[in-house]
Amino acid sequence: MEKRIDTPVLECRQLSKIFGAVRALDEVDLAVGRGRIVGLLGPNGSGKTTLIKTAAGLLTPSAGELLINGQRPGIASKAAVSYLPERTYLSSWMKVADIIAMFRDFYSDFDTAKAGEMLSRLNIDPNDRLRTMSKGTKEKVQLILVMSRQADLYLLDEPIGGVDPAARDFILGTIIGNYSENATVLISTHLISDVERVLDDVIFLAYGKVGMTAAVDDIRENQGKSVDELFREVYRC
Repeated sequence: MEKRIDTPVLECRQLSKIFGAVRALDEVDLAVGRGRIVGLLGPNGSGKTTLIKTAAGLLTPSAGELLINGQRPGIASKAAVSYLPERTYLSSWMKVADIIAMFRDFYSDFDTAKAGEMLSRLNIDPNDRLRTMSKGTKEKVQLILVMSRQADLYLLDEPIGGVDPAARDFILGTIIGNYSENATVLISTHLISDVERVLDDVIFLAYGKVGMTAAVDDIRENQGKSVDELFREVYRC
């Protein structure tokens, strides 16, 4: 996909997604730049997963549009996006080595050496099957697969949900250490206090609407609050 460095990696223009009577996204306007770790923050049911899935090309907008590198989602945009869903899609009978081989064959930008290095640091045997692993270890394997691609945009949907604090630290460290300076990571989560230390920017989302977009440093300097404190104040949660 042809892209310009000044083109937002992700842009939403009056983006809406409607499921029956529910407006999961309601006229969202966004522009996400490159080389940033961005928190998509909001309570459960705020529209975070809907936005992530739309950016991944899994959902079609009801109105408005979403652009990846200036183009609507399609074959080219999917090649630029590495997506971590909230729930695993990998079969429990598979060995880690088999999954790595599948990713290598499917994605031309998959870095097998990087995946192997991260597995080694965690003492995960490539011959282990997913069904023998704890939930936290499965989450780590899936994150390793996603972060081993050379993508422009990493979409991580609740990557630290349901895992212990030690696993959260590893996951956040893996995110920080394994994306290029021109790529952007969009992390969807409701566990704001756990992720804010790694974030450059935040997007507050509630009831399908964007309440605020800001740089984390600006929030701390201008508001004198942490991101978590400000979010709780704005949304009274």
